[in-house]
Amino acid sequence: MKSAALSGTLMVLLYTALISSADAITKLLAGAYAAPQLYVVSGGLVVAMSLAADRLKGGGSGGGLRTRCPRAMAIRSVMTVVSATCYFYAFRLLPFAEVFVFIGLVPLFAGLLSGPVLGEHLRPAVWFALAAGFVGVLCLFPEGVATFGPGHAIALAASFCGTLSMIMARYIGRFEQNALAQVLYPNLALVAVMALALPFVYVPMPLVDFGWAAGYATVLFAARWILVVALRQLVAYAVTPLMNLQFVWMVILGAVFFGEVPGVHILLGVSIVIASGAYLIYDRVMADRRLVTAVRTGIVPAE
Repeated sequence: MKSAALSGTLMVLLYTALISSADAITKLLAGAYAAPQLYVVSGGLVVAMSLAADRLKGGGSGGGLRTRCPRAMAIRSVMTVVSATCYFYAFRLLPFAEVFVFIGLVPLFAGLLSGPVLGEHLRPAVWFALAAGFVGVLCLFPEGVATFGPGHAIALAASFCGTLSMIMARYIGRFEQNALAQVLYPNLALVAVMALALPFVYVPMPLVDFGWAAGYATVLFAARWILVVALRQLVAYAVTPLMNLQFVWMVILGAVFFGEVPGVHILLGVSIVIASGAYLIYDRVMADRRLVTAVRTGIVPAE
C-alpha cells in the first residue's frame, strides 16, 4: 500500500513550486495594478477553469460542484478572502522579511487548530518539531520584528485566517472527494468581494498583461487543487511546515542565479526547516504503517 503521507508530501512539494511561480508573476504585475483588479481577473479565470474542468469530467452544468459541507465551505471561503486581503495590506505596510516571520507561524497555528477543529491532537515531539521549524524561519530572517504595529496585526490575522482556510479544506475533504468545489467557492467569494472595489481602481489591461494574468490564474488553479488533494492525505500540521520550503527555494535560487552567498544564519535556518519537515513526514509515514499493520491484523477494521 502506498503511503498517503509520502504521496501527500510530493503534492505539497509540487505546490510550493507552483505557488512560487505564481508569486513571481504577481510581483511582475503588482506595480501596475491594484489588488482588486488582479484578484477579479485571476479569480474569475480560476472560477471559469473550475467550471470547465467539472464539465470535462462529466459534472454537467455545475452539478458536480455541489458541496456536502456548505457551512464549512462558507467558513473556508470567508477565511480565504480575509487572508488574501490582509496579506495584500501587510505587504504594503511591512518589509517582506517581517511578513515572512508571520507566515512562519502558520505551522504553529495549524497545530493549535488541528485539535479543536479536526480532533488531530499533537504529541510533544510534534510540537517540538513545529517550534523548531519556526526557529528555522527566524534564522532565515534574523531581523525579526522590532516593534509591533498595525501592519504586524494585519499580518498576524492573514496567517491565522489562511491557516483556518487550510484546516477547513482538510475537514471538508473528510466528507467529499471533490477538490474542484474547494477551488471554486473560495475564488468565487474573492471575485465577488473584490468586484465591489474594482470600479474605483480599474485601469486598462494590455493583452500582454492579460496573458500574464491568465498564466498566473492557471498556475494558481493547479496549485490550489493540488493543495486540497494533499490536505486529504496529510495532516495539516505536517503540510504547513513543508510549505515553508518556499523560503528554502528562495535561498537556493538566490545562490544559483544571483550569486547571493548565504550566511551562516541562512544555512542554519534552512537546515532546521528541512529537518523539522523531514521529521514530521517520518512521523506520518510511521503512523501510516502502524495503521496498515493494525488493519491487516484485525485490530482496526478496514473502512
